[in-house]
Amino acid sequence: MSGFEIERKFLVKKGGAYRSAAYACMHVQQGYIPCETATVRIRLRDDEAFLTIKGKPIDGGLTRYEFEKEITREEAENLLKICRGGVIDKHRYLVKSPDGRHTFEVDEFHGDNDGLVMAEVELSSPDEAFEKPDFIGPEVTGDRRFYNKHMLRYPFCLWRGTLPEEYR
Repeated sequence: MSGFEIERKFLVKKGGAYRSAAYACMHVQQGYIPCETATVRIRLRDDEAFLTIKGKPIDGGLTRYEFEKEITREEAENLLKICRGGVIDKHRYLVKSPDGRHTFEVDEFHGDNDGLVMAEVELSSPDEAFEKPDFIGPEVTGDRRFYNKHMLRYPFCLWRGTLPEEYR
């Protein structure tokens, strides 16, 4: 798959309402290979593995070019060993919007990012309307603190106190 990715990110309120609303859940581990001009990500998602290359964000972090290719689990495991800064570990829950037109990917982070829960929704255009489930909080699109790659260097445990209590 390749093309432009348009996504918005949001904090998720404490309480776990997203878990009961989810129609699927998967374990995700991902790491990043150093590259100055793009984000190069290796991801294991349950039994699937992917190499993803993302361009620099535009539109305040809303849009960026994305190339993704499925690779073998063995390839991903070997590539994860050369990733810089460790691996992001999380569970991803898939939740339909109230109107059923969009899917929110809700990430519950573990390790040094434990306590952080974020949701993303992919759109077909920057101004596309969508309905948010009740557990979705403020938008954090474009805020570097919430980029997975950034959280390897500056994990949530270092700055969790900067968020309101209901989001940590």
